[in-house]
Amino acid sequence: MLDSFMLVLVGIIAGIVNTIAGGGSLLTLPILIFMGLPPNIANGTNRIAIVMQMLVGSLGFKTKGIRTFPFSLYIGFFALLGAIFGAQIAIDIEAKTFKKMLSFIMIAVLLFTLCKPSFKKTTSLEKIQGKKLWVSCFSFFFFGIYGGFLNAGLGFILLTFLHFYNRFSLVKANAVKAVVIVMYMSVALFVFILNNAVHWGMGATLAIGTSIGAWFSSRFLVTKGDRFVRLFLAISIAIMAIKLWFF
Repeated sequence: MLDSFMLVLVGIIAGIVNTIAGGGSLLTLPILIFMGLPPNIANGTNRIAIVMQMLVGSLGFKTKGIRTFPFSLYIGFFALLGAIFGAQIAIDIEAKTFKKMLSFIMIAVLLFTLCKPSFKKTTSLEKIQGKKLWVSCFSFFFFGIYGGFLNAGLGFILLTFLHFYNRFSLVKANAVKAVVIVMYMSVALFVFILNNAVHWGMGATLAIGTSIGAWFSSRFLVTKGDRFVRLFLAISIAIMAIKLWFF
């Protein structure tokens, strides 16, 4: 019961962080490993929570009138293709190597968050056609490879790319991000399921928490707008930096 309560609580926090900014897997993945799951199974189990929270989050954005189609489908398809390769790499990698790579990635995410560019309110038109569309699709294929492999910290990168390259507001960028992650993460989860690398009980429990956090944060985010997103980004990045430095 204590483990279940802990998973739900961490899930709620991760759901809020992932929906509004990104990096929630830096909380959930270590927790699953600390609770005794082998790294590859913890990686697969974490995908259940991610799919559910992003699905709920995207529905929350939709209820507030945020529309992302068809652009999110285009880039989501390419990310989906990349995720197939990334998930298979995650299945085949040795546990010891995975832990070392996770440590390295956590440090890299810390450096990215500390050196991130300033998010500003955009007034320009969204750039989602022609060359911009094809570059986005190509980029999201490689984002998908990493997303299928680990995904930790990828939300920050997706948000930055969509905001600065495609000129989405932070609210719209978060909505696009949610749809894309649902698409590629569902395929990655399927690869883990085929390889028996998922603990359904822990994954479902974690998903309850992440879904709760995603639903409330997606709806609250739209009412508060970009200013709140920038504030939450700054706070969540600071928390991640402290966590990675001291723990």
